[in-house]
Amino acid sequence: MHDLIEKIREKAVALNGTNDVADEILALVGESRFVLIGEASHGTHEFYESRAEITKRLIAEKNFSVVAVEADFPDAFRVNRYVRGLGNDATANEALSDFQRFPLWMWRNAVVLDFVDWLRAHNNNLETAAKIGFYGIDLYSLHASMEAVLNYLDKVDPEAAKIARSRYECFDHFGEDAQSYGYAASYDQRFSCEDEAVNQLVELQRRAAEYANRDGFVARDEYFFAEQNARLVKNSEEYYRSMFRGRISSWNLRDRHMAETLHALAAHLEEQGQPPKIVVWAHNSHLGDARATEMGERGEWNVGQLVRERYKNETCLIGFSTHAGTVAAADNWDEPAQLKKVRPSRKDSYEQIFHQTELPQFFLNLRDEEIQELLRRPQLERAIGVIYRPETERVSHYFTAVLSEQFDGIIHFDETRAVEPLDKVGSWSHEDLPETFPEGL
Repeated sequence: MHDLIEKIREKAVALNGTNDVADEILALVGESRFVLIGEASHGTHEFYESRAEITKRLIAEKNFSVVAVEADFPDAFRVNRYVRGLGNDATANEALSDFQRFPLWMWRNAVVLDFVDWLRAHNNNLETAAKIGFYGIDLYSLHASMEAVLNYLDKVDPEAAKIARSRYECFDHFGEDAQSYGYAASYDQRFSCEDEAVNQLVELQRRAAEYANRDGFVARDEYFFAEQNARLVKNSEEYYRSMFRGRISSWNLRDRHMAETLHALAAHLEEQGQPPKIVVWAHNSHLGDARATEMGERGEWNVGQLVRERYKNETCLIGFSTHAGTVAAADNWDEPAQLKKVRPSRKDSYEQIFHQTELPQFFLNLRDEEIQELLRRPQLERAIGVIYRPETERVSHYFTAVLSEQFDGIIHFDETRAVEPLDKVGSWSHEDLPETFPEGL
């Protein structure tokens, strides 16, 4: 272990703060068209800020043209309109206001707000077709996406909108409770709206040439928005039915949808004559290659694996890790964010190995042959999502991985702090945190 720690200390590139993007990170990216930048939690300031700074340099120096995030497509598209100088929003905060579903802090936080402002200012100096886009790739927005399709068709083809509205009325029996729909449709085919969702997507695609070529780039982007929402309705309908067949089925459907959306984005950019270079923001568990983790052993795949398989050496996967600190997370689904203490990393984890280097923050190139070999041994790795349960951390938040096969590079911050939500609820004081947990459990 001592030799490993010394070698990491020798190879690591020290970072002088979260806004320090080492040239070695840009060198690792090289000519990649897809750079997937993860996070070890959905509520850590350093992960968000460092990821934003890397993305700014990728846009400015390597001509990346899209930021695709683990967020609902219609919510993110409102931000897309804002950063392109379209829509009615006067501020970045207004543009982010469609993010109303749990977890609010994941995209409504101070770092994302600053990044959206930066993107808007950057785009002000670019021609319309060259402006940087901001897109969501997740599939939870079943009803919001149906509404987006209908609003689009109301503007471009009112008769088609009537037919679409009739199809989507199939979902009305369950209001906006997508899980109740999924439960009913999974057990009784009579409740299924699968055919209606598929038929609406097919019809929209059949009219693509008519709708998309009316007024140049903006019309094509608006059509792309509508088509992706119709595809999302189809995939989301299947996802909610699959939830009651087990975790593997629903996880795979969700990540397949996100990977399909990235491919569609790349195709959309190519049609506009832009080089399809996309930065992806999502959790490590979605972006690190599943084949290098116990997820793959369970039969799960993820976005990182699917993008690597499709685009080979045109991809670069970068992860984050932390040893201890604080995090914004909830106790249970649909509950408000809390400021939570992160337990010091376990003694049998990658995070503990990095902690023992005594380097406060660093980047490590996992394509380095010596590092690759040294980190090929499976170790525990921590993953904190929107829920954090430190009392059951080993079972709830650790999994086994081979880090050097999971990512191309890793950024470690030894001590981190919670991201700052724009919508703080209840107590948000460091004084209310419990005492530090024992180290190296």
